[in-house]
Amino acid sequence: MVTLEDIQAARERLRSAIRPTPCPQSDYFTERTECAAVYFKLENLQRTGAFKERGALNKLLTLTEDERRRGVIAASAGNHAQGVAYHARRLGVSATIVMPERTPLIKVSRTRDDYGARVVLKGTNYDEAYAEALRIQKAEDRVFIHPFNDAHVIAGQGTIGLELLEQCPDLEVVLVPIGGGGLISGIACALKETRPGIRVVGVQAETIASMKASMEAGERVLLAAAGTTIADGIAVKRVGDLTFPMVQKYVDEVVAVDEEEIAAAILTLLEQEKSVVEGAGAVGVAALLSGDVPSARGRRTAVILSGGNIDMNVISRIIERGLVKAGRLVQLEVRLPDRPGMLAKLTTQVADLRANVVEIHHERAFSKAGLGEAMVEVTLETTGPAHIEELERALHKLGWQVARK
Repeated sequence: MVTLEDIQAARERLRSAIRPTPCPQSDYFTERTECAAVYFKLENLQRTGAFKERGALNKLLTLTEDERRRGVIAASAGNHAQGVAYHARRLGVSATIVMPERTPLIKVSRTRDDYGARVVLKGTNYDEAYAEALRIQKAEDRVFIHPFNDAHVIAGQGTIGLELLEQCPDLEVVLVPIGGGGLISGIACALKETRPGIRVVGVQAETIASMKASMEAGERVLLAAAGTTIADGIAVKRVGDLTFPMVQKYVDEVVAVDEEEIAAAILTLLEQEKSVVEGAGAVGVAALLSGDVPSARGRRTAVILSGGNIDMNVISRIIERGLVKAGRLVQLEVRLPDRPGMLAKLTTQVADLRANVVEIHHERAFSKAGLGEAMVEVTLETTGPAHIEELERALHKLGWQVARK
């Protein structure tokens, strides 16, 4: 089991290459939640956009000369891949990375094009990519760098815990994302061995909560029917045999959040904190906003924003869905007389009520409207639910049928 001394040694190794990330207090989240204070540990500001490079570099720095010559291989959904690739290139070590086929393009391109690793796309999830990496490792005699189930990797991630203790000495609760358990194992060890009173809470995606299931069962559980998640960086079907006993020893609680909560957290961080955070990095915020961590109420709480490598297309979809849920984007279906000037009358009415037309579609032949009628689908930017109701009332007064899509 990794010790506090291992983590302290890792910090000395990493000191010249890994800069401590900020941990500011969030006024917005402190006011919105029932916590005494909320702090965000901004690991999304690392050079590769995630905490993973801490463990990757610590592992690389412990390799022998012979191991460096042979080169390394890793399996990763993206962040571990970038950490290994970036620091392997810095150290002059050949790196091969196996990534699931559905890995966001930004992570694939950065690993291959920006950081110079050979990338192999294989499988639909981490476990299938991992199996392919083991096959290549044996065939090419490379050193395997596991993303979470490795003592040096765990110790490297644990350096975040040491930084937290220095930056926020009065912390009472820390929320940490969990995939395979490497991050939370290291952080929890550093925290609990230094200040046992700190409460450590792990957070997983509900569709693939392998650590939560394992904790409840008292043994490692393989999720045979795991679902998909936008938190792809923590989509692991089975936690590590090194990480699981550490989580059992040091972690107080593991909770799970659903996809809508994760998406809402990403959007809130973007809008309120001006922070780009991927799904895996936002799960702690999702748990805090949804009230899944009652032990954080009235306490000084830190949340690890573990990474920011999110596909821009995903951000676009999350923003649009978030605007719809907030009532700031609405699609109305308006049935009106099929006469000249009616479409202009509709858009004039919308403009008079200070709504903005984003998209409009005018249909006759394929709509459910009767003869002499037309169906118009109009997407509008509004100020919120009350504004939408005002628009609907105004259109109804004109004698038009209006329905929300």
